[in-house]
Amino acid sequence: MSRVYNFSAGPACLPEWVLKRAGEEMLDANGSGMSVMEMSHRSSDFENILNGAKDRLRRLMNIPEDYEILFLQGGGSLQFDMIPMNFLKNGADIINTGQWTKKAIKEHEKFGKTHIAASSAEDNFTYIPKITDADLDPDTDYVYICENNTIYGTKYKELPPHTGKRLIADLSSCILSEPVDVTKYDMIFAGAQKNIGPAGVTLVIMKKDMIEDRPDLPTMLTYKTHADANSLYNTPPCYGIYMCGLMFEYLEDVIGGLENMQKINERKAKKLYDYIDSSRLYSNPVAVEDRSLMNVPFVTGDKELDAKFVKEAKEAGLVNIKGHRTVGGMRASIYNSMPEEGVDALIDFMKKFEEENA
Repeated sequence: MSRVYNFSAGPACLPEWVLKRAGEEMLDANGSGMSVMEMSHRSSDFENILNGAKDRLRRLMNIPEDYEILFLQGGGSLQFDMIPMNFLKNGADIINTGQWTKKAIKEHEKFGKTHIAASSAEDNFTYIPKITDADLDPDTDYVYICENNTIYGTKYKELPPHTGKRLIADLSSCILSEPVDVTKYDMIFAGAQKNIGPAGVTLVIMKKDMIEDRPDLPTMLTYKTHADANSLYNTPPCYGIYMCGLMFEYLEDVIGGLENMQKINERKAKKLYDYIDSSRLYSNPVAVEDRSLMNVPFVTGDKELDAKFVKEAKEAGLVNIKGHRTVGGMRASIYNSMPEEGVDALIDFMKKFEEENA
C-alpha cells in the first residue's frame, strides 16, 4: 500500500527523509552497533545524540545561551501542572482561546489565583482576543497563552502585552513552522507530536533565571531537577529525542532553516484558504487576521455532507481529516511535514467533491 496524506492534528505525519534515515539507522545508530532503543541513556553514544539535538535546535531557533533546553515527558498536559506548581505565587493571567487553555485554567485554579484576562469562548474561539495591559491583573506573576489553537485554527500574529510579567506560551502546534524571537518569551513549551517528532517528548525552552530549587515539590516536577541533569535525571524517551534530532537536522540541512520553512508553510496555507474562500460549498469560520498556517478547519454547512466528505476523502488517501467534535466538519492539519503535493491533492479532491455535491 502506498503512503497516504495524513492530515492528523497529532500524532502527525513525519518527513519521509526523517523516516528513511531512521530506518537506515534502526539496527546501527552512528556506528554504535545497536539501535537507539537499546542504548543506555548514560552512554556517550546517547549523550552525543541528545547534545547534538540541543545544539541544532539552538541554531535553528537562535536560542540565547541564557535559555535552558529540556526534553521532558508527560506531554504538554503535564506542563499545565508543572508551570503553576513552579511559578504561580501571586497569580496568573490566562487568555482563553480554546480547549488547551481551558485545560490549563482548570489546572492553574488548583494552585492559586487564576485571572481570565480575555476569552473568545462566546464565538466558539474563532478569533484571538486583543488585549492591553489594562486587561491584566496587576498582581499576577505571568501571562499564559496557547499561541496556535489546533482545534479552532487560530494563531497569534502579535504577542499580547505583558509589561512587568513573564510570558509563558504553549507552542505545541506551531513551533518550528516559522522563525520566532525567543527573547520575547520567558518560557516556551511544546508537545513533540505535531512539528517536532513522535509523541512522548515535550520540549521546554526557558530562561535559566526562572529555574529555582523547590524542595517543597516532588523531585520529578521541578525544572531544576531536569536542568541540572541535562534532561537525564531518569530514563528519558531516548528514541523520541533521537527522532527530534533528525527532524532538526532535516529542517536545518534539507529545508535550509525556518525562514524557508515559513515560506513553504505560507504557500501551502494560502492555496487552501484561497480555494475555501472562493468555494460555494466550503467555509472557514476563523477571523481572517487570526487564521493559522498549521490547522485549517472548514465545513460544508451540512453534517451529513461533512460525514460523506470525510468518508470519501479517506477512500482517496486523504486521512484523519475529520474535524474536532467541538467544531465539527473537517480540519486539515498541514504541519511542516505535510508536503505541498498533499495540499494540492486535498484541493483537487475538494473541487471534485464540490462539483458532485454542490
